[in-house]
Amino acid sequence: MAIPNGFSTMPFNPEKQPVMLSRGIELLVAGKATSDGAGVKLTRVLTQDLQRRLDPFLMLDAFGSDNPNDYIAGFPDHPHRGFETVTYMIAGRMRHEDSAGHVGLLENGGVQWMTAGKGVIHSEIPQQEEGVMEGFQLWLNLPGRDKMSAPWYKDFSNADLPKFVTESGVAVTVIAGASHGVAGAVTRDATQPLYLDLHFPASARFEQRLPPEHNAFVYVYRGQVSIEGTPISAQRMAILRNDPDCDGVVIEVDSDAKVLLIAGMPLKEAIAQYGPFVMNTQQEILQAIKDFRDGHLGEIAGR
Repeated sequence: MAIPNGFSTMPFNPEKQPVMLSRGIELLVAGKATSDGAGVKLTRVLTQDLQRRLDPFLMLDAFGSDNPNDYIAGFPDHPHRGFETVTYMIAGRMRHEDSAGHVGLLENGGVQWMTAGKGVIHSEIPQQEEGVMEGFQLWLNLPGRDKMSAPWYKDFSNADLPKFVTESGVAVTVIAGASHGVAGAVTRDATQPLYLDLHFPASARFEQRLPPEHNAFVYVYRGQVSIEGTPISAQRMAILRNDPDCDGVVIEVDSDAKVLLIAGMPLKEAIAQYGPFVMNTQQEILQAIKDFRDGHLGEIAGR
């Protein structure tokens, strides 16, 4: 078996902690085509009406085009408060700059993790005029006690992200959480997010143990996979059932496929959202709007 560049074989034994009973699929979701920023075309996979069901996750956008008109204007200065953004770039180059003084260049296979906390203004601008730009942005909620924390930001190049290959040949990138004893780039105590990018060769299977109380979903971005006999085609999200008798999920393929597996512990708190602000109460939202209008969320130097 050829090992992809940057990956390593692990002393992985699927019989050591096998998934005894896989979760099934509760709902298949097709994303909604939309645009954001200065006209960037994207697909909103996890929409606002699913926030309670997939708590602590608030949004998942998928973007991908080789037409620069679909992405070239990017996302000029805009505010956030009360949650975290996780941007995973499959292909392309995007520059980040924010009011907390962070500057970064997101490139092929890299991740940018930003905690907006009490507030930040940032921009995300493509650093290319042609070629493919493809990736995902996930919004992860913060517990009420952390919503007014100091902003935080970190870049992870593709080489920084922990990776391994299973015995059946599945190449696993562990962005957050842990899989088969491999710790990811980021951990969070409150929400315990798991974020895996899974690249399947033909006829492979992957098992991941999941706490039964955690909400979980799969997004297929290449090929087709199946869970408990139900097929999931490309550009579809499968919300996994929360069954107390199930200890994880088993994903199988007939041919090559690429999949995001995302799970986390629900906060079970009230969600109040107004655009880029996510708080617990409407009063907190009104305060966020006022703070932004009064210039208290900061401004990017030189803008």
